[in-house]
Amino acid sequence: MNRQQRMHLYDIQMRAYTEGSVEYINDQWIFFDEETEEASLLENFLQQEIEIFRMNRWKTGILEDSGKIRVGNEIIMVRDHDKIRIRKHLIYSLEKLLEGINDDAFFQFVTTLNSLNFSIYDCIYCYNHLSFLSDEDCKDGVNFMVFDNQEHICSVQHHFCYFERVNDRFEFTLNTGKRLIIEKMIS
Repeated sequence: MNRQQRMHLYDIQMRAYTEGSVEYINDQWIFFDEETEEASLLENFLQQEIEIFRMNRWKTGILEDSGKIRVGNEIIMVRDHDKIRIRKHLIYSLEKLLEGINDDAFFQFVTTLNSLNFSIYDCIYCYNHLSFLSDEDCKDGVNFMVFDNQEHICSVQHHFCYFERVNDRFEFTLNTGKRLIIEKMIS
């Protein structure tokens, strides 16, 4: 699995974006989150990847100025009531954990999480013990993650041992009592 394939898995995650619309109020662009109905200044997202819905498709660009999105060489001016979506950021410790595990473990973890109706963007807590062992030859320990998809909570323990063999075991426990364990060993 190359970097592009990993990025594709990020792109197809549920709840990867905050979606809403914009309105021009008191000489400022205001973003209204569709899910929470919270309002925030669009300028809070300057220099971030943003998508605008135009001509029945999403166009991806960078918000350069309040009300201006650069899509390639084109500048798109935001209009009242435009549909906008802003890519969510992963919790830093989860992002580093996902970068640090091998491709097979990454794929197994993400697809299993998705099969339980959770997204990596649902992570509300991540303790990445692996990040503290970067100088160690033998890396052994447990990472802890908690996901909330607004219907259920999922706690994940990632047991790892990286020495002569590579061993990743993920234990998923939902608040309903459902449990799943997946293990990936490489000699």
